This record gives sequence, C-alpha cells and structure tokens, in this order.
Amino acid sequence: MAFSYRDTKEFSPAELEELFLSVQWESGRHPERLAEALRHYGAVFSAWDGDRLAGLAAAMDDGTMTAYVHYLLVHPRYQGRGIGSSLLDLCKKHYAGYLCVVLTSYREGIPFYERNGFIPDRAQEAMRFIPPPSGEKPL
Repeated sequence: MAFSYRDTKEFSPAELEELFLSVQWESGRHPERLAEALRHYGAVFSAWDGDRLAGLAAAMDDGTMTAYVHYLLVHPRYQGRGIGSSLLDLCKKHYAGYLCVVLTSYREGIPFYERNGFIPDRAQEAMRFIPPPSGEKPL
C-alpha cells in the first residue's frame, strides 16, 4: 500500500480526533483546539491512505536554531509500515540547517527514535507544567 505525504496545516477536527484518540492521546478530546493549534506550528507533515489521515508529525521552532518535534503519531492500523520514520525524515530534512532537533519519548519509543538517528540525552529530564483550569489561581 502506498501512502501519500502532505505538508499542510489544515485538518478537520474529525480527522484529528480519530487519529489522536486512536493512540489514546488526550489532545484528541479537544479536536477544534488541536486543529487551530496545528495552524501555528512551524512544520506539519501528514501521511494519508487515500482520504484517511494515517499519521502526523508536527514541530515547533525558533526560526533558526532549535526545533522541537511535539507530535509524532501513527494510527495503530498503519503502524509498522514505515510511516513514522518517513514523517521523521520529512522533519529532519525540513530542519536540516538547524543546530538541534529535539523531542521527548516514552521509554518504549526510544529504540524507534534511535533507529531514526536520535540519541538519548541522559543529562536532561523533560518537565511540564499544567496550568489550573480557567478561573482558578495557581498555588
């Protein structure tokens, strides 16, 4: 099966909801916000099986030095067919002149990223902050 790849930031909320929830990502519960957010990313690449969204990679960047691959996901029915690697290749080519392309990974994903040329940075830890819901003040 041949997949087509697109460089676009335009997706329907329904397409995104199906893809993101297929891998149980919380972002899929907010498809309208997700569609709006992707329009502001530095680069978004997608894989398609006809008119069905099969996978997506999205990266943020500072315009010259560092890019951060925030999303890389492939619908479970299409995993193991090279789509994730192809999407990463598109990101790496797009950011070839940058000093660094970074991402975070679940532990089980590390071998996949290593096969695709990424190396673990054991000197750093990923950190995150989740703002309180609107109307609540932080502690």
